Amino acid sequence: MAKSIYVGNLPWSATEEDVREAFASYGDVKSVKLVEDRETGRPRGFGFVEMDDQSALAAIEALDGANFGGRNIKVNEARPRAERAPRW
Repeated sequence: MAKSIYVGNLPWSATEEDVREAFASYGDVKSVKLVEDRETGRPRGFGFVEMDDQSALAAIEALDGANFGGRNIKVNEARPRAERAPRW
C-alpha cells in the first residue's frame, strides 16, 4: 500500500525531479506533487511524495531535517486535509 509523505520548507527552486531523486534512494517513488499558488503559479515551498509503506518510513527517518538546496526540510507522514467551510 502507498503512503503519502509531506515535504515542507523546500527551496522555491526545487523541481519535482529534484525531490524524486532525493527520495528514490530509499525506494520506489510512485508520485511527486509540488504545490503551487493558484493565482501566481509560483511554488509554495511544500509538496507530497507517494511511496510504499516501508520505503516511506525509511525516507521519513533519513530526510526529516536534512539539508536540501540549502534549507532543512521537514518530512513526515501526510495527514488528511481538514474540512474547511466554503469561502462564499
